[in-house]
Amino acid sequence: MTNTRRMAHPRTIALGLVALDVGASVLVFNLMNHFRGVAGANEIEVLRFAAPIIAMMAATYLIQGYHARTDMLKVDYASQHTIALAGAMLATLLLTYAVVPPGYELAPQSSRIVIGLSFLVLVPLTLTYRRLVYLRIIASRGERSLVFLGDPASRETFRAECERMHMSQRVIFTVVNAEPSAPDRELGLFHEVLEEIENHRLDVEAIVLRETARELTPEISRRLVQLYFAGVPTYTLELFHQVYWQKIPLYRLNQTWLFQEGFEIAREPVFERIKRASDVVLALFGLVLATPLIAAGALAVWLQDRGPIFFAQTRVGKNHVPFRVFKLRTMRVSPVEVTGDALYTLPDDARITRVGRFLRATRLDEFPQLWNVLRGDMSLIGPRAEWERLVLIYENEIPCYHFRHLVKPGITGWAQVNYPYGGSIGDTLRKLEYDLYYIRHFSFLLDATIVLKTIHVILFGKGR
Repeated sequence: MTNTRRMAHPRTIALGLVALDVGASVLVFNLMNHFRGVAGANEIEVLRFAAPIIAMMAATYLIQGYHARTDMLKVDYASQHTIALAGAMLATLLLTYAVVPPGYELAPQSSRIVIGLSFLVLVPLTLTYRRLVYLRIIASRGERSLVFLGDPASRETFRAECERMHMSQRVIFTVVNAEPSAPDRELGLFHEVLEEIENHRLDVEAIVLRETARELTPEISRRLVQLYFAGVPTYTLELFHQVYWQKIPLYRLNQTWLFQEGFEIAREPVFERIKRASDVVLALFGLVLATPLIAAGALAVWLQDRGPIFFAQTRVGKNHVPFRVFKLRTMRVSPVEVTGDALYTLPDDARITRVGRFLRATRLDEFPQLWNVLRGDMSLIGPRAEWERLVLIYENEIPCYHFRHLVKPGITGWAQVNYPYGGSIGDTLRKLEYDLYYIRHFSFLLDATIVLKTIHVILFGKGR
């Protein structure tokens, strides 16, 4: 095992990116200010541009643009970054010209142009130095490893999940045998791995421990604690799932888990009322804007085959209460018998009309669900509302599936923006992991993150 250069601490990277963003924003806003003749050649403004700078940094934070583990070389990140900064620009303009009283420093017409031009420059500029920083991070990582300590079964499960999640780190698997009488060769290997870490001959991303640590000897426990205080990240298997992959592993679920750890904030009356109020306001606003689009889509559906315009189906909502969901119809009036695979909409499904394919691709078929939001059946953001027939199947085959009914279903959600539409029990299991993460970690910041990711999904036709 060779020695490698140690990567800068994630907090150092985050602070560095924050400093770059502040510096770049102040520079660009002032250059545009001078270019438009709003300020003199020797004037440098900082406080004047506090609002757009804060908005830009908040939007960047929501898409994890300050996180060392975010792959900033991906096209998906570039899209989300662009959308985030565009949202920050619109928020700044709305705040400045619709909310802030006249006379505020950014009120002149020329300053609107300054803001617009500045954000147009900041998008490629901030993306460029983020790519350079990420390339430097990759170069400094060398061959970083994950060290896993657990039983053979959990080891294989973790190996498969790392492959599915495209983890670039090398994984060193060490096993604590569950049977005390069994040979403890793997435990000896773990002693060797710990020694390599302690002597800085092995660069470790993290140490991952299976949940139960009863097999750990006092000596290993002591050394793990020392490494943790020395700055080596150490996670339980469940916490690793949540920190790295932002989902809850289903293996951890049982009928008593809810009562042990709970999802208090998602069901707190104060938060429920705030979320409900925001749902009503935004759904009303959305319906006003979407009415022409819904009308155009409805006309197209009717002209296609002169059939019904809307599709209605019974879905399961919060606390397992059924309700009727409304969408623009995208399938033929008399589809094939609903058996087997017909329970799911498949790629190139023959039941989907030509108009329906367009409506699905643009998500226009989802807009009538805003009425369900106004009625209180749904929220704008939450787990997908599933057909009652599928829920019956899932609850029989997936333990703890009913946990997702702790909150209202949503038009979009954490699972929808992180996992593509699937037509199998396996896909449902994967999406349930994301749904439970959302329920457990609900916050308005997470909702704002989902909104930005939803825009990306709509623009690029991913997920469903």
